[in-house]
This record gives sequence, structure tokens and C-alpha cells, in this order.
Amino acid sequence: MEPLKLPPIEYGALLPMLILFGAACAGILVEIVVPRRARNAVQLILSLLAVVASLTAVIVARGTRTITIGGAVAVDGPTLFLQGAILVLGGVSLLLIGERTIEKGGAFVAQAAVTIGSQKDARQTGSPGATEVYPLSTFALGGMLLFVAANDLLTMFVALEVFSLPLYLLCALARRRRLLSQEAALKYFLLGSYASAFFLFGVAFIYGFSGGIQLSVVHQAVADPQRSEVLLYVGLAMLSIGLLFKAALAPFHVWTPDVYQGAPTPITAFMAACTKVAAFGALLRILYVAFEGVRWNFQPVLGTIAVLTMFIGAILAVTQTDLKRLLAYSSIANAGYLMVGVLALNEAGLSGTMFYLVAYGFSVLAAFAIISLVRDSDGEATHLSRWAGIGRKSPLLAGVFTFILLAFAGIPLTSGFTSKFAVFGAAVEGGQTWLVIFGVVSSMLLAFPYLRVVVLMWLSEPGETTPTVSIPGFLTSAVLALGVLVTVALGVVPAPLIDLTREAAQFVR
Repeated sequence: MEPLKLPPIEYGALLPMLILFGAACAGILVEIVVPRRARNAVQLILSLLAVVASLTAVIVARGTRTITIGGAVAVDGPTLFLQGAILVLGGVSLLLIGERTIEKGGAFVAQAAVTIGSQKDARQTGSPGATEVYPLSTFALGGMLLFVAANDLLTMFVALEVFSLPLYLLCALARRRRLLSQEAALKYFLLGSYASAFFLFGVAFIYGFSGGIQLSVVHQAVADPQRSEVLLYVGLAMLSIGLLFKAALAPFHVWTPDVYQGAPTPITAFMAACTKVAAFGALLRILYVAFEGVRWNFQPVLGTIAVLTMFIGAILAVTQTDLKRLLAYSSIANAGYLMVGVLALNEAGLSGTMFYLVAYGFSVLAAFAIISLVRDSDGEATHLSRWAGIGRKSPLLAGVFTFILLAFAGIPLTSGFTSKFAVFGAAVEGGQTWLVIFGVVSSMLLAFPYLRVVVLMWLSEPGETTPTVSIPGFLTSAVLALGVLVTVALGVVPAPLIDLTREAAQFVR
């Protein structure tokens, strides 16, 4: 009997992920051999070099369309575009993570295991923050790259865990408000564990229906079902729960406000930008490749979830008194708008969703960079009342934040307007006009909390308790400059990125 010949493994398809996982392992060695005083700089440089090398590998692979690693990984336009977006946004996030000048020692606690409130904990106040955050972040980025490239459900589940577990740890490492940080991390871990369990149960049901876990096999089984379709619909529902949790869509959004508020601000920015790209990338591949044949069954259900998400995010954002929680509900509403683009189920919807993910990612990174600068003796001053009169104390910072908030509101000549127009236009083309109507109404509601912050900054008198505005370090300044420039560029001249997303908007099966 001749031995079974397997197709050759195309390591080029795995190179971006291998680079990041290798750098993360090297980062662990750095923790052992490099002196503590030099560790932050070494880890930051190592992580940024890994991101640049991985991004270079993605660019070199442009135009590749293949399924490799035994059908587990698909390399196509959406994979490469989303991987590039994750790497660019991840690299910018690493700059925020590496900032150590705004607060002495940085945003991260030196030793998370020390008892909160103890004398040893008090001595950590000015000591260098934990540098384990770099390999953890790099592991998470590698998992996200695999998540958007996964072509079978088991690989997707493994990737989900690879990028989720580091995030659970990162959320618990805040230097200030450590009890709040650890509570947020515990909530995120518990809810994420349940979501992962639902996803795995969904994989089992889909395997029972289709006899395989590759997305192409599921697609064929959906087109010509041989087993009970109850397995299909139960499995799709459970898979959706796991993915909708990561994308922060209602009613699976409940972790988002607590985690955004409690996590270190650089990690909040990292999650808001990169995790959303990864979650929607996987959701796009699942719905467009595997389950397109039952679109008429899941479109109304997921459409209802999208409407619920948009209105929950918009209405509850109005009631918030903490800026990080306000941006959390804003993120939830934006997940609803992204879902409108996903449910268009056409190339315009795929293109518009990818454009939206990039535009929103840069804007939200700039927003959290600004929040990290407004501080008092207790750390970041995130309560809205503390921002009264900031425009008179620091007109430049207030002006930049005003511009970012207007972009979130979808004002013309900003990336927010262009991205909403892209997904809403695709939805109309795909016959989902009812979603666009709800989207426009919720956008009008969501504009109110943004404008309230703008009025508070510019038209209120600064009080005695108005916090100071820190001078941004080089790394934070770079994040702000990139965020503002991209937000302007994608609002004024969006054509280059739109053309790139259209060129990439084709899955391989």
C-alpha cells in the first residue's frame, strides 16, 4: 500500500503568525535574562520589530489565494487585509503600552500578586511596571491573526483561546484602581469562558450536521443537507454566541463597560481596536463562507440583534458619567453598525465592514490616548464632571478630542461619516434597508453623549478640582498624530483604502 501523500505545507501562509509567536517566546526569555531597568525598552523594541516583520510578510503575500495546513488556514484577500489591519493597529497600541513618562512606572503594576493595600504594594507606586505585558500582547496578536485566517471551526476555537487568555491577564494589571481592574478581569474571564463553551458546543453540533469542521464542508452540507437541520440551526446559534460575545453585540455585551473601565487604558485601547477586527473578521468568514446558504434564516435574527445592539449602546451611552464607560457603550453601538455591513452579505458589505474596522480602530486609539493624559493625584480623571473647562486649560487637547468625538458621531469629512456611509450603502444594496433606518436613528441618539462632552469641555468653567493635562510623551504623541491624521484622511480622501478593501473583498473556498 502506498503511503498517503499530504499536500505540502505552505509556511509562507503561517509566517506572520510564526513571527509573532516566536517574538512572544523570545519576550519570555527577555524577562529572565535582561536586567529590569532595561527590560521595558528591549521588550518594546522586540515587539515592534516583530509586528513590522509580520506586516512585511503579509504585504509580500498580497494576492495569494490558497487553503493550506490540511485545510485549516485560508489565505485570501480578507485574511491578508484583516491581518494587516490587526498588525498596524496592534503596533500603534504597543506604543501606548510602552509609554512610561506620563505616569512614573507606566500604567501597569510592578507585581500583580502583591496584596492590594499592603505596605509592599505601596512601595510599588513608582517602580517600573510589569513588562510581561509585551509577550502577552504579542501572543494575543498572533492569535488574532490565526483567528481571521482559520478555515475550520476547531482551528478557530484554538485561535480564540490563544488571543483571549492573554487579554484576561492584561485586564488585571492596572497600576491604579487595582481592585476594579482585577474584578473586571475576573468578569471577563468567566463570561468569556461561557462564550467559549458555547462556541465549542456549536462546533460539535455543526460536525454532527455536516460530518466535518472545514468551512467548505459545512458549506456543501448546508447546500445539500443529509442530516437533521435542527443540528445546523442549534450549532449556528451556539457558534454565534461565542463570536457575538467577542464582538460585544447585545445581549452578550455586558462585560464591555466593566472591562473597559477597569482595564489599564492602553489595554482598553488595544481591545477596542484589535479585538473588534479579529471578532468581525471571523464572523465574516463564518457567515460568508460556511453558512451563506441559510442567509434567509439567520439574517432576521442577527438583524434584530444588530438593532438591539445599536439602541442599547446609544441609549445607555447617554446615561454614563464615566468617559471610559461612555466609550464602551459607543463601542457597542459601533458593533451594531458593523453588523449592518456584515448582514448585507455582498462584496460591498464585506468591503465596507473592513473599511469601518480600520477607521474606527484609529479613532478609538486616539480617544483613549487622550483619556490617559487627563490626570489628578489618583490617576486618570475619567468622571465627566472632572472634564468641565478642560477646553480652557488645554485648548489643543480639547480640540483634538472634540474632533475624535465628532468622527464617532459621523460628522462629514471624518472617517466616521465615510465608514457609516459605506456599511449603510452596502446594506441598502443588499436589501437590508430596515437596518439602515434603525442605524440612522440610533446614530442621531448617539450623537447626544458626544456633544454633551464637547459642551462640557468648552462651555463650562474650570473648577478647583479640574485635573491637570499631562504633557504627552513621544509614544503617546505618535499615537495621537496617527489617529488624527488617519481620521482626517479617511474622511477627506477615502478612495485608496476603499479601493484596497474592494480588491480584497473575495473569500477563497
